[in-house]
Amino acid sequence: MTENLTRHQTPSQQAESPRIRFDRDMTESMGELRAFARSLSRNPEQADDLVQETCLKALTKRRQFVAGTNQRAWMFQILKNTFFSQIRRTRREAPMEEAPEPRAVYGIDGPEAYLRLREVEGALEKLPRAQREAIILVGAEGRSYEEAAELCDCAIGTVKSRVSRARERLIADFH
Repeated sequence: MTENLTRHQTPSQQAESPRIRFDRDMTESMGELRAFARSLSRNPEQADDLVQETCLKALTKRRQFVAGTNQRAWMFQILKNTFFSQIRRTRREAPMEEAPEPRAVYGIDGPEAYLRLREVEGALEKLPRAQREAIILVGAEGRSYEEAAELCDCAIGTVKSRVSRARERLIADFH
């Protein structure tokens, strides 16, 4: 019986209905989705709205999800597409809001740390969106290149290249 289990499922999880499994997996992904949304939007309220819209779209399009594939990657793709759609819509309607000022949530202690964080945020902002996304997934969130490639819907080599170029640009900004 255990031969039929996938690598990540327990026997009780395999016995779950697809709907229950879908809902459980979506709930378990919420924290990661929020962290990713926050890294893209740099605004906690916008990130929460983005995750809520992502979940609503995932639930609405549940039948399009192919069971046995990576639901988390599917939801990350929905989140990313939703974010970029919002940016395009916002550009047509009005200028985007500036990123919020760093606060104690970031663990800043002292004026030098605050200034340094602002420099890092500015340097990240200068990166092309694809490089910023890759460096945040791999560098800040600690994901493997394989996971990042799946979430970015590109080849592992592409993610490695984006991370490498992002690191080079960040290093250049601080020298």
